[in-house]
Amino acid sequence: MNTNNNVYTIVYTTIVVVIAAAILALAAMALKPRQQANIKAETISQMLTAAGFSGKEELAKLGNDQILALYSDNIKTAFLIDAEGNKTGELETALDDIELQDNLKVENKNIAAGNPSLPVYVFEKDGAEINVIPCYGAGLWGPIWGYIAFNADCSEIVGAYFDHESETPGLGAKIKDEAWFREQFKGKKVDFANPDNAFSIVKGGAPAGDATKVDAITGATMTCNGLDAALDTWFKAYMPYLQKKAGAAAETDGCCGDCCGDGCDEGCHHGEGECNHQHNHQEG
Repeated sequence: MNTNNNVYTIVYTTIVVVIAAAILALAAMALKPRQQANIKAETISQMLTAAGFSGKEELAKLGNDQILALYSDNIKTAFLIDAEGNKTGELETALDDIELQDNLKVENKNIAAGNPSLPVYVFEKDGAEINVIPCYGAGLWGPIWGYIAFNADCSEIVGAYFDHESETPGLGAKIKDEAWFREQFKGKKVDFANPDNAFSIVKGGAPAGDATKVDAITGATMTCNGLDAALDTWFKAYMPYLQKKAGAAAETDGCCGDCCGDGCDEGCHHGEGECNHQHNHQEG
């Protein structure tokens, strides 16, 4: 065979390319389950960090199986909601079949289109319920995202965790790297009366005593602006659910003890979570 002619060169090159492509395709198929397992474990570790089960550094030392077991042991329920805050489906939480709604980029587009399918992860920690929801947006150089944990009635933030794809080290990357930034969110609230701007990250410092604002990171204006916009978008999308949780909790608490003292019978009721004073009082 003449190895110096063009036909030989073309045939040889084609065979090499086909073999290389086949090897890469087989390798990708073989590694895909492991890659998906790593992504699932990483997503869960971020939720667990936000919910306060452990620090991200400690979770990073665990294997995927341990992280999934920690999730399954502590998750109470996980489900999807629509734009009105109504439950539309369940997510499996059993250890061998954990389901996540983790394609946040797609849901970010669905929120803009008005037809989201938003995940809610409800954990139980130390006898208390913790609601975890995600957020997603654009930073300076790429996507940024995170998980926000609320208390049982969603009236207060109890934890947060944020991550990014390619923000500047030492600046925008601090949304992930700096614990002080995340710690600011604990004890804060969302403004139910202002869904379009329910929470703010403030450049130059949040006003003292303002429960709906935290300090931005110095030198990371664009990243913080992106995260602020992401929180606005996702908190607004979740607002019907958050408001329902808060309203249900207010009704469960009972207005009689809050505003009328003892002595109300079953006629005591509420309007929008507030006592409307339309009670039937017992004699004496």
